[in-house]
Amino acid sequence: MTDAATLLPVQFIPGDPESDSPEEGFALCLSGGGFRAMLFHVGTLWRLNELGFLARLDRVSSVSGGSITSGVLGLAWSRLAFGTDGVSPTFEREVVAPIRGFAGQTFDWKAVVGGLLVPGGGGDRMVGFYRDQLFGRRTLQELPDDAVGAGPRFVINATNLQSGVLWRFSRPYMADYRVGRRAKPEVEVALAVAASAAFPPFLSPVSLRLDEGALEREDGNDLHEPAYTTRIELADGGIYDNLGLETALKRYRTVLVSDGGGRLAPEPDPADDWPRHLQRVLGVVDGQVRSLRKRLLLDAFQRPEGAPGSRRGAYWGIWTEIADYGLADTLPCDPALTTALARTPTRLAALDETQQERLINWGYAVCDAAVRRFVDRGLPAAASFPYPRAGVG
Repeated sequence: MTDAATLLPVQFIPGDPESDSPEEGFALCLSGGGFRAMLFHVGTLWRLNELGFLARLDRVSSVSGGSITSGVLGLAWSRLAFGTDGVSPTFEREVVAPIRGFAGQTFDWKAVVGGLLVPGGGGDRMVGFYRDQLFGRRTLQELPDDAVGAGPRFVINATNLQSGVLWRFSRPYMADYRVGRRAKPEVEVALAVAASAAFPPFLSPVSLRLDEGALEREDGNDLHEPAYTTRIELADGGIYDNLGLETALKRYRTVLVSDGGGRLAPEPDPADDWPRHLQRVLGVVDGQVRSLRKRLLLDAFQRPEGAPGSRRGAYWGIWTEIADYGLADTLPCDPALTTALARTPTRLAALDETQQERLINWGYAVCDAAVRRFVDRGLPAAASFPYPRAGVG
């Protein structure tokens, strides 16, 4: 690959272009972070819809909690009825309402306990919850068809525990660059989202079973054999790419990144029993991977236009201080209050209505500031929060 490829926080793989030549277009990345991130991203989508940016997206790439939001958006796309101004009048009904209903219930410990009592494990239990509560038995083939301009391509990312790389679910194909590709997969969105959000160790793995020969062999597939092609063991997409950058940053010149991920808190006396010690070590590794990808992403944004590895776009995170964008007309977001929201545990556990509204408000406000500061300075400022009474705390 070219030197430009080494400047980006993604791994160029067989089949990628030989040069860093992204297309004009918009990609949106939605990070993981449980219900906290799921709701934060709802605020992001809400503001992007008002600004007319939602209808302009060419790709939505998601991991973990972000994939819950992405899955609902993708299956609702045909009902959003975007107007000539690019704004959907049905966004709240079709996207916000079902996600808020889901966020009012607890699933993670129920999946863990259920997985202990019946065959299949916590991951398979979560497939059932997503199917019953959000997606039914609708498949990837019911996502928008980007080939005919019916909407953006939605890519739901999981980690293949066997190959150690990303497994991508989308309407045109699902694939692992080491194992193979399946065109037009009839896989349920519930399974794809459950795999993408399969937090280890209790909600993973999610098993994808395929007939022998179901995956097409391509150049570079060094693991194309039955041990890897007939039963794929999948876990949280954030293990490999916790911002969902891989499929977006290599393809498009303008990338928007909404990060609802957590942050590792200092620990003066780390536990020395092996389960909690291992959890702490994995937390340190995850934090460093996230920080490295973020730093390299911001470096790509800061490179001169046309320079190798340069990209346009904006990053906003749940830990961001809104004053850092240097705008005088942002919505009021006290950093002490937004930091408290950022500390919401990374779980799939019920959040009360006020907490839901505050997380949505915060995603809305910081997205507004980031997009107006770094994408289009001519956009109007947000007049108020989606839920004015709740604010951010």
